[in-house]
Amino acid sequence: MREAPEPRLLFDGDCGFCTRSVTWLDRRGMLGYPFLPWQTVADDELPVPVERLMTEVVLELPGGTTLGGADALAATVRASASPWRVAGHLLRLPGVRHVARAVYRVIARNRYRMPGASAACKIG
Repeated sequence: MREAPEPRLLFDGDCGFCTRSVTWLDRRGMLGYPFLPWQTVADDELPVPVERLMTEVVLELPGGTTLGGADALAATVRASASPWRVAGHLLRLPGVRHVARAVYRVIARNRYRMPGASAACKIG
């Protein structure tokens, strides 16, 4: 495990749905941090266990802080120059954050059923 000198969003590059999702967000300028498949990072440089990376996106921040799932996406959108960064701020509100986390978990568990999914998308 390492401390990130620069923020980066790690996603499951083996999952077609995850890859399409971050590509879609990137094309719209909604990702404020660099992103890459966690599979391209050396094991000793991963900020969290592989099991976590297989179930959610992880935002690695300097100082050893990591955010996962809906919180990671919200922080990444907040850091963008996109007008959608406002949505990232709204996702910090307690009631909205709770709903966003629940929705993220449902989508993550069912990502193999989403458009662009592959067999690698199935968790567990």
